[in-house]
Amino acid sequence: MSTTVPAIEARGLTKEFGGRRAVDAVDLVVPAGGVFALLGTNGAGKTTTVRMLATLLRPDSGDARIFGHDVVAEATAVRSLIGVTGQYASVDEDLTARENLMIFGRLIGSSRRRARIRADELLDEFGLGAVATRRVGHFSGGMRRRLDLAASLITRPRLLFLDEPTTGLDPRTRAQMWQTVRDMVTSGSTVLLTTQYLDEADELADHIAVMDRGCVVADGTADELKAGVGDMSVRLELADADELAAAAEVCAPFTSSGEPTIARRDGVLVLPMADIDPLADILGALRARGLALTSVNVVRPTLDEVFFALTDGGDPTRTASATAEIDSTGVRA
Repeated sequence: MSTTVPAIEARGLTKEFGGRRAVDAVDLVVPAGGVFALLGTNGAGKTTTVRMLATLLRPDSGDARIFGHDVVAEATAVRSLIGVTGQYASVDEDLTARENLMIFGRLIGSSRRRARIRADELLDEFGLGAVATRRVGHFSGGMRRRLDLAASLITRPRLLFLDEPTTGLDPRTRAQMWQTVRDMVTSGSTVLLTTQYLDEADELADHIAVMDRGCVVADGTADELKAGVGDMSVRLELADADELAAAAEVCAPFTSSGEPTIARRDGVLVLPMADIDPLADILGALRARGLALTSVNVVRPTLDEVFFALTDGGDPTRTASATAEIDSTGVRA
């Protein structure tokens, strides 16, 4: 059994505002190393949870430890281990990029020389070296987010909280931020990421907890969460759409439900499958009946389906539309 102290261990973490429970008895265990994602809609309780874990908000009940240190009783020790990047950039728009980072360095006790050296290291690392002397007020949103993240790394924290770090960023800057997160993990940091973006959690996280209305409603790896939603499906496109009914009859005994779905508009047969082991037998049976195929695609459940199945935050009709999108287009294999 591993004796490694978890990066985060929370039990019964609870916070109320005006009689409403924003976070309701949350339990979390985040191993050291890797990326742990809190996934949920606005108002699910993600940011409040992070603020309690980062010693910025006192829990009403429950307890939490960061690398074994209590977030209330040992707040100073916890703050020496963590970095926090919130949803909005905390840098000063009237100062240059270098001046902003130097201030953070000076605040943690670095000499002026050391603060400047570390500032320039981070500016280069985040692709901001060429604008080190430019006032932040003239930066784009993506540049500000990168500078804010750089500021949180002044002390090379063992644990970094990233609260929706890519909100409002263009796709290219989001991709850059994703690579930065990967690099931080490679260098030894643990990252707790909150996000509304399903693709972000799927791309980055080793483990995901889904929050809804202040509670953790599910947790596991992305594959585990997807498997919990339901079966995968196999999409068979026939060379002759008039043979769809005959193909459905052949395939029915091999499916998990016995009810293949015919998408006549696309000339596609959709087979719900518990696994793909029978696929070879299906193809053989179709060939034996002289039914020719033009394509075969395996479509697995997505985090979109996990999200809508587990949360009340979205429009219930979106669950059906997400499934319909997969059935009609075959995207996200």
